Amino acid sequence: MRVADKWQDYELIDCSFGERLERWGNITLIRPDPQVIWKTEKQNPLWKKADAVYHRSSSGGGNWEIKRKIPDFWTVSYRDLTFNIKTMGFKHTGLFPEQAVNWDLTSDIIKNAGRPVRVLNLFAYTGGATVSALKAGASVVHVDASKGMTLWAKENAVSSGVADRPVRWIVDDCIKFVQREIRRGNRYDIVIMDPPSYGRGPGGEVWKLENEVYGFVELCSQVLSDDPLMMLINSYTTGLSPSVMEYILGTTVKKKFGGEVTGSEIGLKTSSKGLVLPCGASAIWSKNTL
Repeated sequence: MRVADKWQDYELIDCSFGERLERWGNITLIRPDPQVIWKTEKQNPLWKKADAVYHRSSSGGGNWEIKRKIPDFWTVSYRDLTFNIKTMGFKHTGLFPEQAVNWDLTSDIIKNAGRPVRVLNLFAYTGGATVSALKAGASVVHVDASKGMTLWAKENAVSSGVADRPVRWIVDDCIKFVQREIRRGNRYDIVIMDPPSYGRGPGGEVWKLENEVYGFVELCSQVLSDDPLMMLINSYTTGLSPSVMEYILGTTVKKKFGGEVTGSEIGLKTSSKGLVLPCGASAIWSKNTL
């Protein structure tokens, strides 16, 4: 497992009974996590002093219980990046801190390329990977179907000091955008994707990741440049293991370009007990050995 252990402004303090106890800057939150199926004693006193707790509803969704007054939004920093955080629907905060391991990896590849690098970030959410790649010196095309998430990503780019870097913000269906890029002849050295488990396209098309991911990776391999550097797939779908994604990249991108494929879980280490919480999985094709 690759562990995001370089954070200063984020801390996974503890997790038990289906919940995480976390520190985001100086704000402490409790959020549900389906991976936390163990029931160890909640000894840390911060369990009783959290600023806000997200409660799941039996009918779906849920709500935040604000225990102490917190700002509508606040910022956290990771190395030289700054992100805007807020308590939003369905327990989220606008950032997945475990993704820092992928930001760092992508940044290193960009910095060591020795040439201009074009990045395509698909299902790009609030732009963690986008601002990291911009900071490393790449040009980026950021694509997400949500206008609200794209506006949030632009705010993160401003906060991180990269809003003036070469970036295109695209609100569109990712499959249709890639199809158009293929027809237009646009190519990228790095493709990053974090597709949802389920979703609907603008015409009501149903997206189920397990059914669509292989064809989508094949499609995206057609927008890679003649000398590509990396393709990264991230998934929070429990049925899509790192080995499965590794095999998909191996039979599509590696078959076409050579290179190496690796897959692993990514996670966060708790500061109180030392255990590492699995937080999803990533598979990476790279031109060179990582």
